[in-house]
Amino acid sequence: MHIGIDFGTTNSSLAAADAQGNVTLTTFPWRDALTESFRSLLYLERWKEGTRSTIKSWGGPSGIERYLNADDKGRLIQSLKSFLTSHSLISTEIFGRQFQLEELIARILREIRQAAEAQLGKPVHKAVAGRPVRFVGAESPADDEYAESRLRKAFLKAGFEEVTFELEPVGAACHYESTLDHDELIMIGDFGGGTSDFSLLRVGPSRRRGQHRVLGNEGVALAGDSFDAKIIRHLVSPALGAGTMLNSHGKMLPVPNWVYFKLERWHHLSFLKSRETLTMLQSVATQAVAPAQIRALLWLVEHDLGYPLHQAVQQLKAKLSSETKAEFRFEDGDVEMREQVSRARFESWIQEELAAIESGVDQLLKKTGVNPADVDKVFLTGGSSFVPAVRRIFTSRFGEAKIETGGEFTSVARGLALRARDLA
Repeated sequence: MHIGIDFGTTNSSLAAADAQGNVTLTTFPWRDALTESFRSLLYLERWKEGTRSTIKSWGGPSGIERYLNADDKGRLIQSLKSFLTSHSLISTEIFGRQFQLEELIARILREIRQAAEAQLGKPVHKAVAGRPVRFVGAESPADDEYAESRLRKAFLKAGFEEVTFELEPVGAACHYESTLDHDELIMIGDFGGGTSDFSLLRVGPSRRRGQHRVLGNEGVALAGDSFDAKIIRHLVSPALGAGTMLNSHGKMLPVPNWVYFKLERWHHLSFLKSRETLTMLQSVATQAVAPAQIRALLWLVEHDLGYPLHQAVQQLKAKLSSETKAEFRFEDGDVEMREQVSRARFESWIQEELAAIESGVDQLLKKTGVNPADVDKVFLTGGSSFVPAVRRIFTSRFGEAKIETGGEFTSVARGLALRARDLA
């Protein structure tokens, strides 16, 4: 079997292809059912084994279940892929122990690999893995190379003996190509949690078994998480005291803004739960002009509510993809937020991100010299491909009839497995 792995910022998946090109996806238990999508998160707890104290972790669906059922919450970490370009975050302290970023990612990848081995009934030590055209935070090719090298180390730590990287939009193209009975010039739009990637390729039966021709690639280091951040900035943070004041010894000062900046980034949120930050927020709450809002923020950080907040933001975004108005709702302890949001309002918040995506698409067309009229199909994949404003970027250039979607969370893994077969 030939293995393809899509390790995403938000979701991951693993697919296996046989010599004939038949593809199967690894499934994972989730609430008395099975899912093909493995949430790219890690939940850690202090664990007692006899007299020995250790730190145990659970990833994906099992990590979510463990977190939701825990009375005394451990540490829930999301969006680890977004840290790969960071030269400052080499390791982090969890329960008094230092963990390298590669080790944390490896724990997620190891669970995915072991689930695949159990399902396939054979060892999995070789894979083709996806990577974005441009990693989050990358400002140069050297940054991308650094991020890829760290991701490679994580795969090796997870028990993989050999890993080959392929661009994620190329993986999506391989999946789309497998459905064709004729040649096409296609554009791929792959929208992940952290990156939006675009590729132009010539694909089809005459180019099968790895002979597709890549005309060009373009990447933008923003996607679903960036949309979420704007919802946090405009909707959540104001309800938690952003922009309010505190009275410090008779002097009016703004509430520290850096906390809200980190709140916008899922990969930073779990790191707010430190003794220093909690002490600071407790002090701010006693001096705040709007103490109830700061206490709500303190509750959110203290109880590590990043996952349920993320879910509430995701639900709003999903509803606004099919409805013109939806209610945002998040309630837990001292936190109570309910507000109606229109699609137009949400789209006004993400204008900067939409402009960057538009620019990425236009840059790819310009540097390849391809006229939109000559593109046969546009295949969109990933969660943000459902956002109407994102879809309009492509319909306005290529026409509604050319847009294809499908397998939004698994098409890249399927294509990477087929790519692994081609490279064998």
